[in-house]
Amino acid sequence: MTAPDTRSLATDLIHHPYTPPGGFAAPQPTVAKASTVFFPTVAAMREFEWKDKSAYTYGLHGTPTTYTLEERLCTLEGGNQCLLVPSGLAAIATVSLALLKSGDEVLLPDNVYGPSKALALSELAGWGISHRFYDAMHPQDLAAKIGPETRLVWLEAAGSVTLEFPDLSEQVRLCKAAGVLCALDNTWGAGLAFKPFDLHPGARNLLAVDISIHALTKYPSGGGDVLMGSITTIDPGLHMQIKLCHMRLGLGVAANDAEAVLRGLPSLALRYQAHDEAARALARWSLTRPEFAQVLHPALPQSPGHAQWSRTCHSGPGAAAGLFSVIFKPHFTQAQVDDFCDALSLFEIGYSWGGPCSLVMPYKLSAMRSTWPAHLQPGTLVRFSVGLEALTDLQADLQQALQVLA
Repeated sequence: MTAPDTRSLATDLIHHPYTPPGGFAAPQPTVAKASTVFFPTVAAMREFEWKDKSAYTYGLHGTPTTYTLEERLCTLEGGNQCLLVPSGLAAIATVSLALLKSGDEVLLPDNVYGPSKALALSELAGWGISHRFYDAMHPQDLAAKIGPETRLVWLEAAGSVTLEFPDLSEQVRLCKAAGVLCALDNTWGAGLAFKPFDLHPGARNLLAVDISIHALTKYPSGGGDVLMGSITTIDPGLHMQIKLCHMRLGLGVAANDAEAVLRGLPSLALRYQAHDEAARALARWSLTRPEFAQVLHPALPQSPGHAQWSRTCHSGPGAAAGLFSVIFKPHFTQAQVDDFCDALSLFEIGYSWGGPCSLVMPYKLSAMRSTWPAHLQPGTLVRFSVGLEALTDLQADLQQALQVLA
């Protein structure tokens, strides 16, 4: 070995002997970045195991930063194991790829997140995995469609865009009775509105989904600047099945993105409550407006699935996300509704939600559903994501934008 005093400066800068003292403690975890991870010996390299988080072997398999975030997300959702992926859609795709093979069938609610439906229609169908859509508001339709080839049922609460709240407990019971795995998109609930692995807290028989996926892009990040998803489970065998697929797909997240989510988690409950309260206030105000045929928010008694929301989201007065949708009366054209969206100054036109800025997005619901749902009024739908601006300013912005329809 070259003596330290004869090595070149370039070598010394790479192999510098200094190690900082341990015991450093601060509000935020230290960020660990690595592709290569050093092993002390060849024997250690052969013995270290990444699957149980007992050691580090390669950056893609985990670092102190990603391990810390995964464990905190387990606490948030009530799970035992968690995997990080680059987006919420990546979480959906990873679960499907890990659990489904040619000849299998997956069931999805007709109001499911659009890209999830597109995945089933294209890639999954191309690999010989069939799919059917069920009516999320009628559990008997799900029961009728679970067949001998069904291996996975996707659940969503509340429904994407139209925000119907299903009888989640009954859906899970049906899947358990049929011996079929069920996976929930829990982005709306964020681990706060209800616990996916304990849908009946205090009950003798635990009622739990098998898998909860979460778009951390939304509320956990809170800044509108991170793309990330998570896959949380309680069964170790199921977790390992998904984890090995996750490894083979080479999925990983950036340490600085994990840091951003870790920074957002301590304020998650406060932000979620603020989004919730403002969205409810604006939804109630929207009920008074003559332009709207229907206002959709699970906490409104008039909204589809309100009774199921009340039973499921029972923390405090009942929690809900910062989203609500309106359906304009049929005589307003799509062009007029677009003009309304353009006239808004505080609600920016953009996808996603959960960040500080309020967002608006018009949707062509007829292109998203196989049939027009009976519980929805005809008209053009617009979804609002309520940010953290002052409520009075947001209401004034909606009011002035509606004047373009006069």
